[in-house]
Amino acid sequence: MKKILVTNDDGINTRGIAVLAEAMSSLGDVTVVAPDREMSGISHALTLAQPLRIADVRKGWHAISGTPTDCVYIGIARIMKGEVDLLVSGINNGANLSEDVHYSGTVAGAVEGSISDVPSIAFSQVLNGEAELGEAAVFAARLAEAVLDSGMNPRTYLNVNFPPHPAKGVKITRLGCRPYEKTVHEKVDPRGRRYYWIGGNEMQHEQGADADTQAIKDGYISVTPLKLDLTDYDAVTNLADWELLRERS
Repeated sequence: MKKILVTNDDGINTRGIAVLAEAMSSLGDVTVVAPDREMSGISHALTLAQPLRIADVRKGWHAISGTPTDCVYIGIARIMKGEVDLLVSGINNGANLSEDVHYSGTVAGAVEGSISDVPSIAFSQVLNGEAELGEAAVFAARLAEAVLDSGMNPRTYLNVNFPPHPAKGVKITRLGCRPYEKTVHEKVDPRGRRYYWIGGNEMQHEQGADADTQAIKDGYISVTPLKLDLTDYDAVTNLADWELLRERS
C-alpha cells in the first residue's frame, strides 16, 4: 500500500487538511503531520534554536510545535521512517500564485518533500467567501493518483491552485507576476507603544495566457511545475562577460 504524508500551514485542525487527508485515503495509508497552530507566510523556515514537540491527536494524526518544513522533516525522518511515496500539502485557505510561492508555508511543505526525493504537490483554494472544497478534493485525488502511477522528475514539485468557482478545466501554467502594495499599518497599543501590521492589496496581475494568475482569473485550475534549482542560467552566461568576475574565476 502506498504511504502518503499530508501537511499544511493553516494548522492541523483546519477543514482543508481534513478534506485533503480524506481524499488521499482512497489511494493509500495516510499520515498527517501538521503545525499545531497557523503558520501562514512562514515560508521554508526550519526550527533550529528551540526544541520541537509532537502531540498525537489521533491515530495517524500528529501535531508539531513548529513550521510546515519541520513537520515534513520530522514526518519523513522520524514518524514514517523514510517510507513515503507521496507528500501533499494543503488544501490552503487562500491562493498561492506567482510570488506567493516564496512566502507560502503550504508550498514550503512541498519543497521540503522534494528535497527528500518524495514526489510532492501543494494545493491551494482561492477564496470567495466560504470555499467549497469538493471539487478540489476530487481533483487532488486524481492528480495524486497520476503522480503515484507516473512519477515526477527529481527535485520537481507541483503547485496547484483552484479558482473560487467551479472550474472550466485545467491549465498547465508558469508562475505569473502579482505585485502587492507595500503597506505598513502603524497602530498604538493600550500602553502607548507602537506596533505594525504589514501587507497590502494586490495591485495587478500579469495577463500572459500561460500565467497561473491568468488561469485562475479565467476560471481554470492552475497546475504549475516548479523545481528546486533556482539558478538563472541566462545570468550565468551574462556574468561570464563581466571583467570583474573573469578576474576571479
